[in-house]
Amino acid sequence: MKGMRVDNLVKLYTLLLLQGRPKHGYELLKTTGERLGRNVSPGQMYPFLKRLQKLGYVRVQESGSREKKAYALTAKGKKFSQLMIGRFSGIMDLALKSRLRTCAHCGCEVYRGGYRKSSRNFCCRNCAQAYSG
Repeated sequence: MKGMRVDNLVKLYTLLLLQGRPKHGYELLKTTGERLGRNVSPGQMYPFLKRLQKLGYVRVQESGSREKKAYALTAKGKKFSQLMIGRFSGIMDLALKSRLRTCAHCGCEVYRGGYRKSSRNFCCRNCAQAYSG
């Protein structure tokens, strides 16, 4: 899987989007921009897609009268995207770890929500009521 770097969020998010169904370039641009909260230029997206295609990670299907291109991951591309997502997940684990709370009763980890009672964190009201410590 040499010859390809996924070194920014646009590239990572493009790979995530392609894991679903095939997508047109414009759809990838629009969705990536919306999710990242900024404009993504065609100069960022299309060279990346072309490189993925050249390496055999993406296949292109042309359709319609304007020959719109839909991009889909190949089996090799799915393997590559899983590898890249695995690398980024380690970074995300570090970022999220500081925001996790552990339930004082059952020990499960809570990212959002939960229940707080007597300066202790619980995953739910039932654990807070059952806690005897």
